[in-house]
Amino acid sequence: MDPVIVVGAGPVGLTLSLALAAQGVPSVLLDEGPGTEEVRLARTVVLREDTADLVERLGAAHLEKDGLRWSGWRSMRRKQLVRDVPLGAGHDGSRDAGTSGDVRDFGDAGATGATDDRGGPSLPAPLHIPQHALASALRAAVAAAPLVELVPLSRIDTLEQDRDGVTVHTKGPGTTWWRGSYLVGCDGARSTVRKLLDIRFPGRTAVERHAVAALRAELPWPGEAVLHRQPPWRGGGAEVGARPLPDGVWRLDWLLPPRGELVTPEALIARIRDTLAGWCGKTPPYELLDTGVHTLHHRLARRWRVQRAFLAGDAAHLLGALGTQGLDEGIRDAENLAWKLAHAWHHRGGDLLLDSYQAERRAAVAARLRAADQSLPILRGGGGLRTLVPGTVRGHDTLLADGHLGRGALGAPPSYSHSPLAPPHAEAHTTVGTPPGAPVADVRVTAPDGTAVRLRERLGQGHPLVILVAPGTGVWDRRHWLTAGIMPRLVEAVEALPSPAELLVTESYPGASAHTVLLVRPDGHLVAAFAGVRPAELLAAARAALGGTPGAGGGDGESDENGKSGKSGDDERGAARAPGPRERVHADRSARIN
Repeated sequence: MDPVIVVGAGPVGLTLSLALAAQGVPSVLLDEGPGTEEVRLARTVVLREDTADLVERLGAAHLEKDGLRWSGWRSMRRKQLVRDVPLGAGHDGSRDAGTSGDVRDFGDAGATGATDDRGGPSLPAPLHIPQHALASALRAAVAAAPLVELVPLSRIDTLEQDRDGVTVHTKGPGTTWWRGSYLVGCDGARSTVRKLLDIRFPGRTAVERHAVAALRAELPWPGEAVLHRQPPWRGGGAEVGARPLPDGVWRLDWLLPPRGELVTPEALIARIRDTLAGWCGKTPPYELLDTGVHTLHHRLARRWRVQRAFLAGDAAHLLGALGTQGLDEGIRDAENLAWKLAHAWHHRGGDLLLDSYQAERRAAVAARLRAADQSLPILRGGGGLRTLVPGTVRGHDTLLADGHLGRGALGAPPSYSHSPLAPPHAEAHTTVGTPPGAPVADVRVTAPDGTAVRLRERLGQGHPLVILVAPGTGVWDRRHWLTAGIMPRLVEAVEALPSPAELLVTESYPGASAHTVLLVRPDGHLVAAFAGVRPAELLAAARAALGGTPGAGGGDGESDENGKSGKSGDDERGAARAPGPRERVHADRSARIN
């Protein structure tokens, strides 16, 4: 079968190709550039814990060396410390101030002793890393992946589709035709794939502008990220943030007026000196490494699928205001799409499974954009909307912290509770600490070989997971409990599923009682939980999660902007033209056409 053609070798395209390779699917990665990364310390990304784990599982090495996990989050307003949040394992956001590992919230008046308004689990530390370092680590992993063929200096100019696959023409030193089973456009905000598919990309321009500087200096909060609103010094502007990197490097961001004047080098140097003096008492020695101006747009493609072609990353959406992370969402696109393409590639999966990519991911990003757009007038515009947030300073700080720390509507991992893959409710379903459609908790599980691993380490292999909650199994030898109690019946039920699944056992799971059975998608989202072994209900839920019976469709349908499927055929706007008269011959595994 033909490989998947991935257009664009940025972090999203690299991640997608690696995720496909991990599930046994070959891909051709068409890179418009020469295959190298420009070193820019002023261009960094923040990865949430789950997305950082994903790229590390796919082979991106040395992320902890090139990036830094924040030890804390500190927000200030004028001369007051508003919130101090320790990050990492063992910290509980609901503890009282003064307790070890607490969230110290100083409220509007700066008084101590308040508790945070968000209870629940500890806040994981995000990974802050230069984008070129992330891309270089992913490129190294691609170079070691035999199922990925990276082709530099290849810009597509023609895209044709038929019932059985996709054909593209590239221009460059190696001008040629390529044939693939599916195609994914990961080619950025100015996506050629999106234009060839004639997909609209509406939204807002210049939602936020930031002046950016990367410098090496000693600041009072080593390892902590800082957001300072309305700093009291001259030229501080409305907001300035500092995000740490390894080796004493910091990225500083100053919020600029949406349509202000150009930032001159002299003006930026003045901002740096005034900001460092405001934080340190006087301007300390510093080494300026990189500068830039970053303009944020909010846009969302009308459709993310046209027949066998898909969009992902910046080609499908642009966001980033108020701390939201566009690249983080792009990596989630790649994870969501990879297992569905892999299932369709191996089993000739139907349209419902492939359509669910748009239905799930577009809805999740649209919700994120909607939350940001609703918050922007409150945080940036002021006016009467301020009255909607009780405790103005504390409420505004909570909104901003959500986007930066990965929680709430602006930052929490998406839940696909309304997915077309969600099974209908059954009496056998039970409630656990994770709602259906949400990411599962990263508990310790016993793998088939008897080793204890984190649940997240078993994801991304292209098959569902079935997890039995069985207290006490951690102290038993696996060969004993495999044949004890309900295990033989559960093994038989798992073997009857429509797709191979991995059976895991855990001592406990949040909110689950003994003998609860969890069905988890390959990307780590909960399908359903069952009270005991229920073979018929488990089978029905697995079929729903995989888009129906394997082989039910040819994967050649087309989804509209609402995720509904239609018949394949020539797109009336020319998005899917019939193949040209050229006779095409498969030349090798990558399906280059001579």
